[in-house]
Amino acid sequence: MVSASRSGMKLGIGIISAGKVGAVLGAALARAGHTIVGVHAPSDESAERADVLLPGTPHRDVEDIVRTSELVILAVPDREIAGIVSGLAKLKAWQPGHVLVHTAGSMGSEVLAPAAAQGALGLAIHPAMTFTGTSLDLDRLVDCPFAVSGPATILPIAHALVTEIDGIPVEVPSEKRGLYHAALAHGGNHLVTVVAQAMRLLDDAGIPDPGAFLAPLAGASLDGALRSGESLLTGPIVRGDAGTVENHVRELADHPDILATYRAIAKATADRAVTRRIITPSTAKDMERALQCDDGRMMADGGEVTGE
Repeated sequence: MVSASRSGMKLGIGIISAGKVGAVLGAALARAGHTIVGVHAPSDESAERADVLLPGTPHRDVEDIVRTSELVILAVPDREIAGIVSGLAKLKAWQPGHVLVHTAGSMGSEVLAPAAAQGALGLAIHPAMTFTGTSLDLDRLVDCPFAVSGPATILPIAHALVTEIDGIPVEVPSEKRGLYHAALAHGGNHLVTVVAQAMRLLDDAGIPDPGAFLAPLAGASLDGALRSGESLLTGPIVRGDAGTVENHVRELADHPDILATYRAIAKATADRAVTRRIITPSTAKDMERALQCDDGRMMADGGEVTGE
């Protein structure tokens, strides 16, 4: 097996499997001059995606791909990685000099230990981007940050691969990958949930195009947060306006799933506002009572209903 450690070497790459991430990374590496020697596409959808993004690439089974590739991209769900790697190790499919890359964000290279024990070079490379599984993603990889983890002696390979497809490699210690991935899920996936909930409410309020209506505010808020953190935060919480918060709770009574999200995020916002000394602890308690009001009636400390 040819070593991949020499800078600029073009490799024979196998893709397991042709999901949104695997197919796009394969296409990007092919565009950088590498040869895609095989792709595993177990479903009709993944087979079609492979044919579009990796035209002419033979469809092969997993073991055949490993035995005929110099670099293997393991782009499968996180929960499947350990089983695939250990299963192939039992078949003695891994060879010294093999480069094995998994694309899961939540784990480091340790999950590749069975392959490393047979001489493979195991790396974790995770693009911090959401994928459509189409050619549109190729341009989005430019300047995209990639979390790279692995043994220091072979980490330059990860840097080289990411740089070749015009990404930005950022080293993340393997023991911090769980925290890193939680941050991305919270700041990316959960952001989608909140925006989608807001769009549902706007639709119920009669706004004809909720996405277009929300875009300027949401875009400015995200841009401000990315540039300045919490310093540009506005709204009733940081203004200490418990009455408006209570009214929101009343309006959201018919949307219990959204109300639960609103309450949790508003409470977190109030806590941060106290930490930053924007509101007082007393005002935060007013906010908490407003958030827990029942049918719009604020609860006093002793549990009596006020505002009737």
